[in-house]
Amino acid sequence: MSTYIAVDFGGGSGRVIAGWVKEGKVEIEEVYRFANRQVRIGNHLYWDFPMLFDEMLKGLKMSASRFSDIVSVGIDSWGVDYGLIDAAGNLLENPRCYRDDANVGLPERTFTDEEIKAHYAEAGIQILPINTIYQLVVRRDENSSILAAADRLLFMSDLFIYYLTGVALTDYCIATTSELIDARSKDWNFNLINSLRLPQDIFSEIVMPGTVRGSLLPYIADATGLPKTVKVISVGSHDTACAAYAVPFRDGEECDSAFLSSGTWSLLGIVTDEPILTEPVRLAGFSNEGAVGGKIKLLQNITGLWLLQNLMKEWESRGLRVDYPYLLGEAEKSEFDGIIDVDDPMFVTSGGMEEKIIFYLLDHSYVAPVSQGDVVRCVLRSLAERYRKGIHQLGILRGKPIKNLHIIGGGCKNTLLNRYTEEATGIKVIPGPVEATAIGNILIQAQAEKS
Repeated sequence: MSTYIAVDFGGGSGRVIAGWVKEGKVEIEEVYRFANRQVRIGNHLYWDFPMLFDEMLKGLKMSASRFSDIVSVGIDSWGVDYGLIDAAGNLLENPRCYRDDANVGLPERTFTDEEIKAHYAEAGIQILPINTIYQLVVRRDENSSILAAADRLLFMSDLFIYYLTGVALTDYCIATTSELIDARSKDWNFNLINSLRLPQDIFSEIVMPGTVRGSLLPYIADATGLPKTVKVISVGSHDTACAAYAVPFRDGEECDSAFLSSGTWSLLGIVTDEPILTEPVRLAGFSNEGAVGGKIKLLQNITGLWLLQNLMKEWESRGLRVDYPYLLGEAEKSEFDGIIDVDDPMFVTSGGMEEKIIFYLLDHSYVAPVSQGDVVRCVLRSLAERYRKGIHQLGILRGKPIKNLHIIGGGCKNTLLNRYTEEATGIKVIPGPVEATAIGNILIQAQAEKS
């Protein structure tokens, strides 16, 4: 039986997972988990790529020691962030994090209101300062020698794949998060890239999910104990693309259902065959991101459990109790009725999250929360209200209402949030699978092996 290895990089942790497809069902086993974090050096926020790569190799070595029939590896990660390599294949610096303060306000400085409309009609991506396009504009305006020295730009998953195989390619799904892809042609928008005075030559060939990216480099095979025959597969290398592919839609249900990938971010959307690039879709804040099979995920990028994750870090530093059963229990006891706009820009950056929430509530004529339970209830009910708004917008844009919501990813274990969501939306909430990203990753590898 073939064993497939999924490497899943998230903003807070990374995992190496073994998987098998048996009688049409995916079975998985976590082999190794490791921490991920951002590091501030000077004026910028970075990811520690060498550490992450080393942790991945540890997980691959552990996999090789346990499973003798590994045939392929697939890597997925968060979107928009990237690394730059020179002509000799050297990483020029650690990748910057999308939450870097330098990106704030860039969309308004890059495009006029009229230009934004025309731009969306090509890219179809929600205009957000975290997107790759604005990170590159920052680099351009810094007159950075790093950008001038770059031979290739590789998104995070593509960067890991490059250092496993030596092959520099770009997965379609993750490339669309850049805001630099033409949604119709599914290729780089070089007219836009040139108009922004960005170096055209750094953008690699785009490949579709299921493409074999290459075999392991000899030193990687030696370091991990994996056979040199192991292939590395493009798996819709944006984690949301993998997760959406694993949604367990019943026959005929997909056209009436939405998915919500619930984690640090909440990704709410539907899968369509073609992009929808109209002005109402833009104004509603939807993105046309790449999906497996060349399809489109029409989705909204919503602040998710990031808010609660930051609160828990703050409370833990103050010696307060922060385990989920306790916090959710306290929230259920609370009757606090304040609601925040979870997408307000003030909540994008880390630090002082409780203070920001209190400030927002007081500024919008609510009373201040007085307990942890009040704050948690406020966050969860605010998320549920935001989901209600998004589902209503989806129904209007597609011309018929959404009947079911599949909540996938780690956030689907938050039963209180699921309940609030069902109450707010008035539709059926179907939780799971928790491991949607890994399951989607492995399914794509299995299909690639058969093709």
